[in-house]
Amino acid sequence: MTAELVRGQNHPLSEVRLEIRISAGRPVVAAATLSDDSGRARSAEWVVHPGAPVLPGLEVSRQAAADHRLALDLGAMPEAVHHVDVLLALPAAGGGPTRFGAVAAPFVAVTGLDGTELVSYTIIGLDAESAVIALELYRRQGAWKVRAVGQGYAGGLTALLTDLGLAEAGELAAAAEEAVAQGLARSVAPPPSRTTDDVRSHQAPAPPRPDPAAAVSPHEGCSPEGQVSGTAGPAVQQPASSMGSGGATPAAGSPPPPPAGRTIDYRHPRRQPAPPPPAASGQPASPSPSGHPAAPTAAGAAPVGHDGQPARPVAGDATGWSMDERLYNQVWGMFEDLARTTAAYRSAVDFADSRMDKELDQALSDPRSRIGGQGDDAREAARAKHTQLVDQARAALDRDLAQLTVESEVVEPALPAAYARWDNPVWHGFRVPMENPMAVRLGDLHLPEDPSLRIPMLIRLPLERGLWIDSGRWASPDDSFADAGERRRLAMEAAVAHAARLIAVHPPGEFGVHVVDPAGSGAQALAPLVRTGVLAGPPAAGAAGVADVLSRLTERVDLVQMAVRGGAPDALPPGFDAGEQLLIVNDFPHGFDDRAVTQLRYLADEGPAVGVHLMMVADREDAAAYGPLLDPLWRSLLRLTPVPDDHLADPWVGHAWTYEPPVVPSGSQVLQLVLTEVAAARRDWNR
Repeated sequence: MTAELVRGQNHPLSEVRLEIRISAGRPVVAAATLSDDSGRARSAEWVVHPGAPVLPGLEVSRQAAADHRLALDLGAMPEAVHHVDVLLALPAAGGGPTRFGAVAAPFVAVTGLDGTELVSYTIIGLDAESAVIALELYRRQGAWKVRAVGQGYAGGLTALLTDLGLAEAGELAAAAEEAVAQGLARSVAPPPSRTTDDVRSHQAPAPPRPDPAAAVSPHEGCSPEGQVSGTAGPAVQQPASSMGSGGATPAAGSPPPPPAGRTIDYRHPRRQPAPPPPAASGQPASPSPSGHPAAPTAAGAAPVGHDGQPARPVAGDATGWSMDERLYNQVWGMFEDLARTTAAYRSAVDFADSRMDKELDQALSDPRSRIGGQGDDAREAARAKHTQLVDQARAALDRDLAQLTVESEVVEPALPAAYARWDNPVWHGFRVPMENPMAVRLGDLHLPEDPSLRIPMLIRLPLERGLWIDSGRWASPDDSFADAGERRRLAMEAAVAHAARLIAVHPPGEFGVHVVDPAGSGAQALAPLVRTGVLAGPPAAGAAGVADVLSRLTERVDLVQMAVRGGAPDALPPGFDAGEQLLIVNDFPHGFDDRAVTQLRYLADEGPAVGVHLMMVADREDAAAYGPLLDPLWRSLLRLTPVPDDHLADPWVGHAWTYEPPVVPSGSQVLQLVLTEVAAARRDWNR
């Protein structure tokens, strides 16, 4: 039975090999310190954090995440270690809240390797603190206990580490923040909000999380569960932006939002979720989105109809005010399902490995078992159990993957142009829309367990981060992209495909594209945009052209900012183009002086809020001469590659997702057809 602790309460631990599961509702940094019998950490080598995530018997996550699973083996701790403190901190990078009082109360659980929850603790009562000692595990008379601490520090991780007696507190906190900042720079947005009452009918419900406190308030930013974890009952919410923005506004003509306290059930009336399958003996439970161990169910156990047969998924079977919004939520639900089922499978395999190692160690610890066939029998039995557990986990994973594959086959053809692949027939009947889209597809995501199952990578609009199309070296086992010219060509073609989609899915006059190409090296890739006349002007070349475009766009940002701050957004000059603007920058930093570099940083920081967006086509190593001056620029952009690359990490369960760019099929004229249609619509609109 789980012991639910309050601050200051302790509880004995019956196991030494443990997991510490943290659910914080938004990305937090997890760390830990070891200390001696006096409660002091002896040196920096006794601190584990994202920049140095492993110590004997202890491992933490390498990035900030809304859900953490820390591995802990108290039996492997050095004799001098008497205390293990588990620390949480809000990351300085990412633009989220800077105090725990503005987010949902963090929930911490200590579990056995089989997923059994031993101790839980909800950290309430925090306000201005940005770092907290969550738990203390300590040695008493040869046994280990855990204490709920909940000691917060308004001075952040530095103040916390200083209080633990570390002279290098500032350096350690900076190293942790740097590791987190690097992870955020290459992260994909978390899934949007999802209710805890299984609004997606194909997903088996997870067990409810204990209510952390009545004082929990909605948090800023985006989390796997969307808004507040621990609220009672499902509340219909607008989906959170995949880049962390607020909810969408219902489209014109859509039904008004429900009154406070009411809920809407969008489940298909003929579909009911299947009950979770029974847990295998000794197999760890898979994590629920709230961080609690749930039964090892599918990412979504296959729903069944009245005839007992699996029900075929329905496109748009999710919450939302419009079909586009429902499809958007359904796609992100598939992403969440694939993340969860893969995490459960990997956890089960890790458990099977550790169990086999333990059984082999026990079998060989007695010298008598090494003689004759007794030792061989023990080894064979351990391996047989390992195979059985792995096979069970793989069978559950395959079942979930099959269900998600069927859903993908139903959803993909139903996607609107903004969400669809370039080979989708929807493009052949394309007409320029009259309303701004909710989101846009920037590629696909998949995991190595099933590379054929691809989840659309949908990003909410308007963009809240610029895009960086990386023309540097990518992960290529055969070094097939060693030629720098070939890499730049592919990167520029990818940028053109992204820009063409953004132009196409906006109404005429609502999205303008500018290009800076100092040396003209991108002329071939830019030909479709130039030939059809959809650009706001010809690509700017030379130092003078670069300076002119950057000056006009920075002035635009200044004008809009002044109008907004002055409370007169309508007081802009006559003829001012109020549409969104995208600047494509090729071959940076060649042809850019210090003033141009400063303007680019300004556009990256201030532009998105007023409708000016940046798309960099660059190799970071080419700009190494600028040193740390440009580090904030790269971190502010979403890095994409023109070839498949497993560089995107989600802050939910920490998977490294392989990103696949939206490639136009070879020999296809779809890009030319779409841009021609856009150009014709613009001419009609300007008449």
